[in-house]
Amino acid sequence: MPIGGFPVVAGHEGAGVILELGSGLGSSGLKVGDRVLLGFASCMSCRGCQAGSKGACDNIALTNFGGTRGLEDTSIRRPNGEFIRGPVFGQSSFSKLAICDGRVAVKYPGPVEDLSFLAPLGCGFMTGAGTVLDVLKPNSNNSIAILGLGAVGLSALMAAKSLNMADIIAIDIIESRLELAKTLGATHALNGKKYKDVEATVREASARGADYIVDTTGATSMINSGIRALAQQGTFAIVGTPVPGENLSVEAMDMLIHCKKIIGVTGAYANPQELIPRLVKMYQEGSFPIDGLSKTYPPTEIDQAIDDMKSGKVIKPILAW
Repeated sequence: MPIGGFPVVAGHEGAGVILELGSGLGSSGLKVGDRVLLGFASCMSCRGCQAGSKGACDNIALTNFGGTRGLEDTSIRRPNGEFIRGPVFGQSSFSKLAICDGRVAVKYPGPVEDLSFLAPLGCGFMTGAGTVLDVLKPNSNNSIAILGLGAVGLSALMAAKSLNMADIIAIDIIESRLELAKTLGATHALNGKKYKDVEATVREASARGADYIVDTTGATSMINSGIRALAQQGTFAIVGTPVPGENLSVEAMDMLIHCKKIIGVTGAYANPQELIPRLVKMYQEGSFPIDGLSKTYPPTEIDQAIDDMKSGKVIKPILAW
């Protein structure tokens, strides 16, 4: 992603307590002491933002990765005045203290509890679930295949389960993730290493292909093969981040005669102020059990957290100060 320059304070999924409010936030509804979850930022002026689809903001990359104040300003500086990139995603939450854009803060309405496991609602959990619930909007008799069972993929799976979809095909190459997927509602959990490609994997579970496929890997080889695995009038959602400059290779005739669609989805096209509270409610009602997906680590153990994520030991590692 286009970070915009270094040094930078990263961190795009945060949760915490408001310690101080800027002078312009008197009418925001926020107050000192509020517990908040942090979503992503948007320009607020483009067509997507005006329509409430902030995840589809015209300036989503620059606003979130270049810094909410743009490339020429920042809220983060060293004591000597040195420029540090931020706030990333309007928050730069890989820090004990974060200077946030007020628009990313979503008040947490739930009971007093540790907020750490809810932090990924700000991006990963919201993107996966929102893509299914609000972008694809499948019927219960549809089938869906999910490529990659990290935080985004498993959130998409849980959303599909909440809609009682007939066939939920979960694909990964880590067995522990596949076992977890079964407990969360996957009707098929398949190890992609055992098949020729994604198409063969999907058609093992559904000969006609899948009505919807959500890719969370960003691997163009998987996307290319996955498009071939779509059923008639199927839709393929690219949700994972591909390598910049890589191109897809699709057969035009296949797209035509099978009436297939390919869409890109950032942030589930969502308005975090609306979707995050919905997902919190789903969690509280038991249909979005995200509390079992994460583990907290002190920031000094960030390397261990990354290793545990890659091995499949943990789905979503969270740094907690």
